Formats: sequence, C-alpha cells, structure tokens
Amino acid sequence: MIRLLLALLLLTLPAAAAEPLAPSGADPQKFPKPDRPVAEIVAPQWAGDRERDRADEVGQVARLMRIGPGQAVGDIGAGNGYYVMRLSPEVGPQGRILAQDITPDYLAELEKRVAAKGLTNVTVVRGESHDPRLPSGSLDAAVLVHMYHEIDQPFGLLWNLAAMMKPGGRVGIVDADAIPSRHGTPPKLLRCELAAVGYRELSMTTLKGGVGYLAVFEAPAPDKRPDPAAIRPCRDEATRGR
Repeated sequence: MIRLLLALLLLTLPAAAAEPLAPSGADPQKFPKPDRPVAEIVAPQWAGDRERDRADEVGQVARLMRIGPGQAVGDIGAGNGYYVMRLSPEVGPQGRILAQDITPDYLAELEKRVAAKGLTNVTVVRGESHDPRLPSGSLDAAVLVHMYHEIDQPFGLLWNLAAMMKPGGRVGIVDADAIPSRHGTPPKLLRCELAAVGYRELSMTTLKGGVGYLAVFEAPAPDKRPDPAAIRPCRDEATRGR
C-alpha cells in the first residue's frame, strides 16, 4: 500500500524542467543594476502566430543574421517556442537549436512541443535571469526576441552570453521601439547597454510587418569583456516617470 501511494504521489508531481548545460557564470551581484524599469514577464509569446507568420518575422531575422544549415543557434527566452519551431528546419539536421528559458512552466510545455514535433536538433535548456547556462563557445548566433526589456540583470546576461559565442558570433535582439514599461527597448538605450559590455553593433533594421526592429551585435571575445565592476549603467531620460 505504501509503495502504491508513493507511486501515485510521483505521478502527480510536475515533471522536472530542462536542466542547464553549463556551470553558472559570473555572479549577478558583481554587475550594476540597469538604471531603468524592468518589465514583468507576462506571457510565453509576444503576439499571435498568424500575425507574425504573415510578416515573415523569423524569415526576416534568419536572412539578416545569416542563419542557415549546420549552425548552432541559441534562442534566449524561447517562451512557447515560436522561433524554435521555425528555426529548426533552417539549421537542418546538422545544426542545433538551444532553446533556453527561465520559467519552469514554459520549459515544460516547450519540451512537450519539441517532442511532439520530433525535433531532434532542438535541446531545451533551463537558464538563469543573468546567465543562459549554455556551453562555452557553442553558438554561431543567439536571438533574444521581445524579451530584452524583461531581463532584470542585462549586464550579467550579456557578459555571460559572450563566452558562449563562437568567434564572430552574432547576437540578434528583436524588440519594440518603446519604453520598457510598455514592453520595448529604445534603440539608443539598447546600444548603450550592449556597448557597456563590449558588444559591437553590426546593423539595426526595422522589420517589415510591424513586428519591431532587429539589432545585430558581435559579441566580444571572453578576454575582451570589461571587468564587471567597471560597467556603468546607461541612463535613458525617455523612461523616467513612465
């Protein structure tokens, strides 16, 4: 009877979410907090699939970032997997998608979707708000889609993410040109925060179809990152009092 009760209890417990793929990076306490509001995480997806598909959002991003067969791509803040499902065929069987998030419910649902679709080139990964917890030097590209404004420790995340990029690795940020409390990031503020961690801007493009902008940066080499204590937060007067 006891064994039966234990078995039933185990069945009612939630399945363990995805695990990190690497040790934790630099401590978030070493970095300054952003001098701006941080938006709350409210949903696993920014907008409806049909609207985004109509705009060919993922296609635009893939072309502008030169994402293609055989590449390893990190989807940081993957949510419900909108980009994961569409980038998986782009990189093909020789490529790899590392779908990372920090919200257990999102991770559990994403694992189910990936399994149901049979996406063998996708790995779902649990990270931390300041650290994606992906292997060092593993990514050709990383995308952060409509979630940068929700990162409570952007300097720590960017600093740790840089070590996960291959030389010349590209980091693409899709966001709305709006203040963080309205779930966007002004491009001027974005440029300042990434420059503070040593990222070099490659392009800034307004995406067609009203789905925001894509800012592409080259990550610094790990030995070229600034000392965390030397990083200074960026002020953006547009966010004051909002």
